[in-house]
Amino acid sequence: SQFQANPPSPSDESIKIEERQGMTIYSTQFGGYAKEEDYVNYAAKLKSALGSEAAYRTDFYLCNGYDPPMKPYGRRNEVWFVKE
Repeated sequence: SQFQANPPSPSDESIKIEERQGMTIYSTQFGGYAKEEDYVNYAAKLKSALGSEAAYRTDFYLCNGYDPPMKPYGRRNEVWFVKE
């Protein structure tokens, strides 16, 4: 957060800084080498866990993988639904 007010300027002209509003998410985490099928399955599990009481965007979900391909163990992946 200390760099939000004055982020460094990109040295590559094709890289742009885009300001966005904050968001609140519902998320679930899982390990392994994630395939599309894994993201679909975990999105369904998260949707089921949230039930009908939670208000979130149903037209999309976000898939996140945090590790380089050469990391064999302790991998971290997430599925996010954006809260309305």
